[in-house]
Amino acid sequence: MRASSAHVDVDRSRYPVKGIDVSAHNGAVNYARVAADTVSFVLAKASEGVSFRDKKFVMNVESARRQGLRTGAYHFFRFDTPGFRQAQNFLRAVDGVVLDFPLIIDVEEWGNAETFTTAEVVAELREMIDCLNEAGRKVMIYTNKSGYDRFIRFRFDDLPLWVCSLRHEPATSVGWSLWQHSHKGHVHGVVGDVDLNTFNGDNEEFLDFLFKNT
Repeated sequence: MRASSAHVDVDRSRYPVKGIDVSAHNGAVNYARVAADTVSFVLAKASEGVSFRDKKFVMNVESARRQGLRTGAYHFFRFDTPGFRQAQNFLRAVDGVVLDFPLIIDVEEWGNAETFTTAEVVAELREMIDCLNEAGRKVMIYTNKSGYDRFIRFRFDDLPLWVCSLRHEPATSVGWSLWQHSHKGHVHGVVGDVDLNTFNGDNEEFLDFLFKNT
């Protein structure tokens, strides 16, 4: 595979299941063209913190599903707000929306204040996960290497992991299920750059993963 700035080319003979993640920043997406470009799944931003909702979330999911794409939702975790309130916001955002993936919490230092200790962040994250579980929802974590090492490793290893690694394939010891390998991908139906992802397995294993985790 070839690595460049914010992008790794993936060997599709090894990793045939391709996906994208989107938010309102990607604008209007033509999901018929996306589906025709060998994309299998779409992960859409739903919410952030205690009140923010992505204005294109429902449209992104429903439009993608009409084209036969598997769909998921993610929430950007804020260090400065209570975990249970973030869970409530996420649950309200996805209420009534059909999804194939577990609910995904995006945990990363980027975009968050540096004043919070690891213990404080972990406590609020655990509270959010517990609230989602109590509501009957399974959870998946998105993070990068620094976020994994600081917040996730040895604490939430039982949860499926979506990891961002833009220069090389993640280590097998991480136990990743999804790999975000580009912030500069190009897919038919999306204007400009889009994040690219891959599943750690073949198509049959992908469907089995979805069945077991939703």
